[in-house]
Amino acid sequence: MDKFRMIFQFFQSNQESFMNGICGIMALASTQMYSAFDFNCPCLPHYNLAYGLGILLVPPFILFLLGFVLNNNISMLAEEWRRPQGRRRKDPAVLRYMFCSMAQRAMIAPAVWVSVTLLDGKCITCAFCTSVPLESLGNASHPRLSQGEIQRVLARIPCKDIYNGQQLIANEVAVRYLRCISQALGWCFVLLMTTLAFLVRSLRPCFSQAAFLKSRYWSHYIDIERKLFDETCAEHARSFAKVCIQQFFEGMSTDLVAARCHLPRKAPADAGEAAEKLLGITDQGTMNMALKSWHRCKPPLHLHPPALPTGNGWAGEGQPPTHPSAPRRETAAYYSWV
Repeated sequence: MDKFRMIFQFFQSNQESFMNGICGIMALASTQMYSAFDFNCPCLPHYNLAYGLGILLVPPFILFLLGFVLNNNISMLAEEWRRPQGRRRKDPAVLRYMFCSMAQRAMIAPAVWVSVTLLDGKCITCAFCTSVPLESLGNASHPRLSQGEIQRVLARIPCKDIYNGQQLIANEVAVRYLRCISQALGWCFVLLMTTLAFLVRSLRPCFSQAAFLKSRYWSHYIDIERKLFDETCAEHARSFAKVCIQQFFEGMSTDLVAARCHLPRKAPADAGEAAEKLLGITDQGTMNMALKSWHRCKPPLHLHPPALPTGNGWAGEGQPPTHPSAPRRETAAYYSWV
């Protein structure tokens, strides 16, 4: 249990670790889904291709969309892309970094599905069983069958129990031929994905490391800013509700006292602290205006330090001194009586 707890804490440490864990779980889930999937080829000339390619391509597309849905940054990206310009400009480099980061993570589960499907070979066998070369693997000069009948016979190759074309080509020969091609495509796909990942990881810092660091930093900033804003709103809502409830019960106690029901009154200890957390926003209209202002014109990313008073006024009004004053030297003398 301690190991699982450590892994869970690592996934919750930051947004990237959490999304990497989600993508890893989705990759494992895709393999389990394929192993539990009951593959049934229709064994018909006009349906084998659609069924085989559909199983090969449709689930990866669904997993890709699911990877975007499970990513928490998709709402943050849409909000940052659609928000008004306001007092803070929108950086296209940060938006591209966020989209590419989500797309890379969302591609893991589809890539695993395609790799497992190609290495298994059932989809390619079902989709291209009618394209088996009879000239090199079977008997192409069969006098009793037309071209359409040959296609119907070859379409039954994935269905071993109903295949009746041993005089054309042996079922084991055709299945092994198509499975070898599928496995070759699968290993080429795995090699291609691994090479692309290696090139992206190794060559990107060599060309645009500074731009990459800036985009990554401001992407993390937007994520942290959104979390802090949500936490601040939740804290304000909690304080607002606490003050409202306290005022309600104080009003009720006042009514009871007016009705000659003397009840002991005790001032809550945290009433002042809850009122301080309201930050002067004490009604619904002001809070709605603050939320709209945050969305329409976010504050600029420039912190202004507080001005310090000097002898002639404020420090920001005058010119800074040309020569800083030398530090004062203090000398300490020690006397001893002998």
